[in-house]
Amino acid sequence: MKLNTLKPAQGARTERTRVGRGIGSGLGKTAGRGHKGSFARSGKGKIKAGFEGGQMPLRKRLPKVGFRSKLKLDVAEVMLYQLDKLDGDIDFAALRAAKLVPSTAKRAKIVKKGEISKKLVLKGILATAGAREAIEAAGGKVEE
Repeated sequence: MKLNTLKPAQGARTERTRVGRGIGSGLGKTAGRGHKGSFARSGKGKIKAGFEGGQMPLRKRLPKVGFRSKLKLDVAEVMLYQLDKLDGDIDFAALRAAKLVPSTAKRAKIVKKGEISKKLVLKGILATAGAREAIEAAGGKVEE
């Protein structure tokens, strides 16, 4: 093998097709666009994504599913182990002061995650059943 005899593999390089250059070019007359129709015209061969030829598109045929409650977004979850940092009576203002609740939240809910060792009294704060049991087991109570 010599460098001056190297050639690309068969079919690896093709000449560019010169469209609209007569019958002899192999793509004469209609220039490879066929006869009539939107794809034969200039500037008309574009179809929008999701277009199904006039049939009702799939995105419109499928049912609309799901709902996102804005109320759920307003409730901030506070873990049980985070309450160990606080003491005494705990209300929503105390949670916000301790930066356990974001400013966008309108309510708070205590979720059972971790342990609690202090005796706490929750006022006006929601609590899950497990969290309520854990607080009462530690000697505290939940007032609504």
